[in-house]
Amino acid sequence: MPQISLHTPLGPLTLSEEDGALVALDWGRGRDQQETPLLRRAADQLQDYMDGLRTGFDLPLNPMGSPFRKRVWAALLTIPHGETRSYAELARELGTASRAVGGANGANPLPIIIPCHRVIGAGGSIGGYSGGDGLATKRWLLALERRTRAPRPAGADLLDDALSIPQEER
Repeated sequence: MPQISLHTPLGPLTLSEEDGALVALDWGRGRDQQETPLLRRAADQLQDYMDGLRTGFDLPLNPMGSPFRKRVWAALLTIPHGETRSYAELARELGTASRAVGGANGANPLPIIIPCHRVIGAGGSIGGYSGGDGLATKRWLLALERRTRAPRPAGADLLDDALSIPQEER
């Protein structure tokens, strides 16, 4: 599986590609490095995001997971840059329990790109985060997005179609 690692303010990250789509973003440096045009584009977009020059990603995604997890991940993609939603809000939207949303968040194979860091606890508590340095990483990502938030133009398309999820599984 082709991979490329990059240095970021959050430490080294590794992107993995399979069949022309991103399938993973892992914390740390990958052992095998094989750059592809998609991985280079993804690395460039991720660097631009970290530098505050980009508020979203335009990449083909194919995270591996159950149909339910994919529904949760698609919902995460609808949370605008610089905004948050609670686990309970997402659970209501998806017709499930907050714990189930939390479990799918924790299993997200493409953190940052699929913005699980935008999900917070009830009453505005930070909640949890399994990537990088945990809550410090989540706080850093949320602070970055607050600084770089731009007004959404009327009629802006949401990113939920970035995942290759059949409509009946959403």
